[in-house]
Amino acid sequence: MKIVSRVRVSNSMGIHTRPATAIIKLLHTSRSHVTFTHKKATVNAKSILSIMMLGLQKNSYITITVDGDDAEEIMKRLLNAFETKFGEN
Repeated sequence: MKIVSRVRVSNSMGIHTRPATAIIKLLHTSRSHVTFTHKKATVNAKSILSIMMLGLQKNSYITITVDGDDAEEIMKRLLNAFETKFGEN
């Protein structure tokens, strides 16, 4: 199953090392292929370096694509993580 969602980065410092690490941990057990697309760049969301290379700042929009057996659960977790700012205040 393939699911696509668009989200806004609401962290005041954007996606820096701490949120990127949280994404990697969240996707660690995923069987799905997960990508993030920002502007014209699409990267593997399971790679911290790739996420960091996107340079996601506050209010950036990204498209999340999850393709695989556990796509629904993984997308739910990712959307929740972005909504709760990865636990940052």
